[in-house]
Amino acid sequence: MFKRKSMSLLLAVFASVVFIITGCGSNDSSDKAENNASDNAESNETRTMTDAMDNEVEIPANPKNVIASYLEDNLVALDITPAAQWSVNNGDPQGYLQDSLKDVPTIDSTLPFEAVASYKPDLIIMDSASMVEGDKYEQYNKIAPTYVMGTEENGDWRKELQTVGEIYGKEDKAEQVLKDYDAKAAEAKEQIQQAIGDESAAAVWLVGGKLYIVSENLSSGAVLYGDLGITAPEGVKEISKNAEANWNPVSLEQLATMDVDHLFLINSDEGDGSEILEDPLLANVPAIKEGNVYKYDKETSWLYTGPIANEQIVDDAVESLVK
Repeated sequence: MFKRKSMSLLLAVFASVVFIITGCGSNDSSDKAENNASDNAESNETRTMTDAMDNEVEIPANPKNVIASYLEDNLVALDITPAAQWSVNNGDPQGYLQDSLKDVPTIDSTLPFEAVASYKPDLIIMDSASMVEGDKYEQYNKIAPTYVMGTEENGDWRKELQTVGEIYGKEDKAEQVLKDYDAKAAEAKEQIQQAIGDESAAAVWLVGGKLYIVSENLSSGAVLYGDLGITAPEGVKEISKNAEANWNPVSLEQLATMDVDHLFLINSDEGDGSEILEDPLLANVPAIKEGNVYKYDKETSWLYTGPIANEQIVDDAVESLVK
């Protein structure tokens, strides 16, 4: 390859310059052509993966423009920026992720075909089969290769992260994220157990004037009771027996009979949610009676799941419970 540092020598033997420059130019062009061909070949490479619906999906070697609604937490944890992030009616997106996604446009959570196509995605990842019912899969797959997550991943955020890592060829990164999280959770578990022993806790969500309680093994419940080893009240266990949703309706009467020592209140309504907890029916709930209620607004990660959401829940639990 022709180099500037050889210029003085080339000037001394001008007759050779033409030959060298011509030769180098030829080699340079050849090298560029080979590099371009290599880049094009790499960009055209795909890997075939079978999704939860038994679709054989041609995954681009380096997806650059992904739509993966409800999976943004996993993407951010793996240092991937989506083309768009989900929101309800193009309203406020997931608040707890906005440090990383503040400049990413929103897309309605129903993923209208036209809206998805407008982002020219090279890959679409669907969080569940319910998102592609009927002929929706075929419609999305016409826009870009579409991979669908299964119930196994939906019920286990770790497996979901690992699957996203596999799709992107970032298996090692995913494993490191899990390792770091488990170390953080283990340390927090020890601190919390030293602080409250076998005292119980529950998380309730106030939205539209109604209360919902988190399932024992899903969403923030999996963090509280699984990762942090906090005791689940009998009322939570009972409601969770046949529950399939992350959050399940709980009446004031049910909450009133719940022997729970600590209560995390996630409020999506106006104010801070204090009014509903001041209902006379709840006066004898240990957590309310002893003032062990910890309030969080709708921007919190408690309503979500994933490595980033769960890390923030761990931090909140330590801050609230470890005095």
